Amino acid sequence: MRPACGELGRVVQDLLVQPLVMDAHVRDLRYFVAVAEAGSFTAAAERLYVSQPALSKQVRALEKNLGRVLLCRDSRGICLTPAGAELLPRVREVIERWEAAVATLEGHCDHLVIGMQTSPGRNLLPRIRNHLPEPIEFDLRQVPWDDPTAGLAAGTTDAAFCWLPLPEPSAYRWLTLAQERRVVAMTENHPLARRESVRFAEIVDEPILALPRSAGALRDHFLALPERAGAPPVIAGTISDPESTYEAVAGGRGICLLAEGNAPVLARGCVVMVPVTDLPPSELVLAWRADASSTALWQFVQACAEATS
Repeated sequence: MRPACGELGRVVQDLLVQPLVMDAHVRDLRYFVAVAEAGSFTAAAERLYVSQPALSKQVRALEKNLGRVLLCRDSRGICLTPAGAELLPRVREVIERWEAAVATLEGHCDHLVIGMQTSPGRNLLPRIRNHLPEPIEFDLRQVPWDDPTAGLAAGTTDAAFCWLPLPEPSAYRWLTLAQERRVVAMTENHPLARRESVRFAEIVDEPILALPRSAGALRDHFLALPERAGAPPVIAGTISDPESTYEAVAGGRGICLLAEGNAPVLARGCVVMVPVTDLPPSELVLAWRADASSTALWQFVQACAEATS
């Protein structure tokens, strides 16, 4: 039964005036808005970089606290109930007012910009969010592969998911999130494609795809330059994003080395991954500038440490 308009109005007013009393945290409100806009828990979870079960749990908790069902399912997917439709614009207003209030706090910033060259994957982001204090929020910024610092050097990001080695390492601090063996991406028609693993000597003469020269030492790492004993690689082309890399490998232009955790970026269609047994592992880190002093940043670092411990 649809609640009376007056009753709905009182629910909305309570949410606007006393959100903490009702445990309607800003994060939960954002989750509700994301699902309402996407019309799907799955799509909203992808947009928010959280797991679908965690998203569903928080939205249901919000509904329980309000004592109202806000979302339901019909033939087109997830839709708003009458109460949800009534509440949605008011929730957006709460979020806008909250963001405006936070923006007025001079010298206090709980919002971070986190750089990445590809999605960190590995279920890292949902786990990090679960360990992050409520006031801390972050946006993810995609940075081209020609910047191995993912925006740190230019000052456009507060922290970044990066691969070692970094240029000018003394300018940064970092926390290791994962150490992963390297795999070689190749077309399914390659003579080695059905092997369970290969040694580097078996692929050392293969044409290989390279990161842009501006990637510096990171380019050398994914060319396995130190392991080539001075023999220059046969560069088949420069790669700058996942799609162009996939097309180049699938088309047989060359092979590509990458960390095992990034294999899903290319492992589709006619591209296969084969582990390389004798190369040193790649190291994924959360990096930040050595002179950084933000409390929010340290809390984000701590959340990353707890998520990967």
